[in-house]
Amino acid sequence: MSTDEPSGFALERRSVQRSFSDAARDYDESAILQARVRDELLDRLQWVRIEPAVVLDLGSGTGRASAALKRRYRKSRVVAVDMSPGMLTESARRGTFFHPLDTVGADAARLPFRDASVDIVFSNLMLQWCNDPDAVFAECRRVLRPGGLLTYTTFGPDTLVELRHAWAAVDEHTHVNRFIDMHDLGDAMVRAGLAEPVMDVDRITLTYPDARTLMRDLKAIGAHNVNDGRPRGLTGKTRLSAMIQAYEKFRRDGKLPATYEIVFGQAWAPTLSRVVTPSGEVRVPISRIGRR
Repeated sequence: MSTDEPSGFALERRSVQRSFSDAARDYDESAILQARVRDELLDRLQWVRIEPAVVLDLGSGTGRASAALKRRYRKSRVVAVDMSPGMLTESARRGTFFHPLDTVGADAARLPFRDASVDIVFSNLMLQWCNDPDAVFAECRRVLRPGGLLTYTTFGPDTLVELRHAWAAVDEHTHVNRFIDMHDLGDAMVRAGLAEPVMDVDRITLTYPDARTLMRDLKAIGAHNVNDGRPRGLTGKTRLSAMIQAYEKFRRDGKLPATYEIVFGQAWAPTLSRVVTPSGEVRVPISRIGRR
């Protein structure tokens, strides 16, 4: 977990829902980074040898990934799952899906699906909006069939590091959301009983003419400050101006950078012959061990 965030950091679930519902109609116009990462995660599926019957797009947003997954797996049922009613409404408005049951409103930590009923859980840049990744991974493990795949992206601790430092120069409030380290996420997958976790990181830097433009883009995709440690009430002009001035120290070649650390994660639901315990042990039945 990022070391410069307070230990009591927590996101307000209803605020997250409201922010993304409000942003749904115009989300894709500003979600350039999200689209780029989504396409990379989709591309990685070409190396996966699995013919899924059911695919979950967990944190489906406006449904772009769901539609791409349906094109890839034409014989599969693709289910778009999102906690934001506005996002699901926008998906339906666009006619993305082939059947009304393909959209489900649900919290990623409390999935309304049977045990061992899903072959692939695909999730692009959703996990950072969850307070308890362990609970999310446990639910993914529960709904995946033996040999099923979890593949996802999320943001790492270096995400928006420039904005975080600029605000830290102004006050002690939490202005930028917490992002969890790749190694901690890997440990959480093992605790959930998922097998063969694989993690890697990419870094993408976007540039802006000024800090206000960056903040407008964040607002346009629903990325509001919705944590418990945020300052209450409107941010005063003096503090905002001080943050903007502090951000200027990062300017290079006439532009302000905004760094994003992209974490890619993958793991499998263990098969019946190979069980991973919460402590990380791999247990294989004696009957499966060959004799020399």
